[in-house]
Amino acid sequence: MTTGHADDLRITHLQKEYFDDWDRYVEEHKEGSFFHLSGWKTVIENSFSHQSFYLAAWEGDNLAGILPLVRIKSLLFGHSLVSTPFCVYGGALADNDNTRIRLEDEALRLGKELKVDFVELRYRKPVNNPNYETFCHHSTYGCDIADSPEEILAAVKKKQRAVIRHSLKNDLNAVVNADYETAYDVYSQSVRNLGTPVFHKRFFKNIASTFAENFDVLTVTGPDGRPVSSVLSFYYKNEVLPYYGGGLFDARALKSNDFMYYQLMCHAREQGYTHFDFGRSKNDSGAAKYKASYGMPAEALYYQRALVEATEQPNLSPNNPKYALFINTWKKLPLWVSRIAGPYLSKYLG
Repeated sequence: MTTGHADDLRITHLQKEYFDDWDRYVEEHKEGSFFHLSGWKTVIENSFSHQSFYLAAWEGDNLAGILPLVRIKSLLFGHSLVSTPFCVYGGALADNDNTRIRLEDEALRLGKELKVDFVELRYRKPVNNPNYETFCHHSTYGCDIADSPEEILAAVKKKQRAVIRHSLKNDLNAVVNADYETAYDVYSQSVRNLGTPVFHKRFFKNIASTFAENFDVLTVTGPDGRPVSSVLSFYYKNEVLPYYGGGLFDARALKSNDFMYYQLMCHAREQGYTHFDFGRSKNDSGAAKYKASYGMPAEALYYQRALVEATEQPNLSPNNPKYALFINTWKKLPLWVSRIAGPYLSKYLG
């Protein structure tokens, strides 16, 4: 499918033979993030069978802009076109505002054609398009990584620094490898305890195979040698992004999550990465307060949303009272039940 105007800007749907061109554009664009990469199209399609629409704007034979989009259709959670689900950042990358707006308007046209409830574009920075409304319900957190373990620790706020120092006395050990299965085992238990449905393990497997050069897993073992915390992280440009992490029951007493993130900073710096992206959290949530405890400032995220078939803005927040009973019930499920049932729900919670 191709759309175009008299100014010779063509918008096409990304074909596999142009994946390298797309990724090169993301690499070279100053706002290009790991979540704009074409690999997410492969991961999401193969993991969840969602329909994707990766829009590419061309001027002649040259890419002038991109916009990744994925359609999520659920009776329970609604029908949406999102850039990009399962990712904290998204939206269009373009050479100029006119091309960006053209891509955004094409997304809205596509949303109307598909009869979605709404279109959502997950920008990090404010943009202007009168067809969309801005929502700043989430913030992202991050910091530059100091040059040595001692300096990294010194840069953490005093109270959290004391917690990390305590963790260093707890006979913990950190191992870095590509063991996504251990990361999944720990993560699935952690999110079950929070009342959240877990993804199918094939999602982690597809991430590992698609982004083999851009991910690793850091696992913390306790005094008995068994895993207590684990995090799957992404590496892109100059950043490390701890993304799917969690801890088991003993993690709080051992402070193994605090140990884990400190060790990840040290490991990333050793590998030449200079920025730690702690990712998105809902404003005023427990996760947001935890990230702020490291001394990382909150940076507002400017998500753009346009209603199509819906008449009011959706509220899919776990803080929505209508989900309270579900969350409390899910926390009590046996782990094996949550791993079987969870993927049928989590695929729509992008």
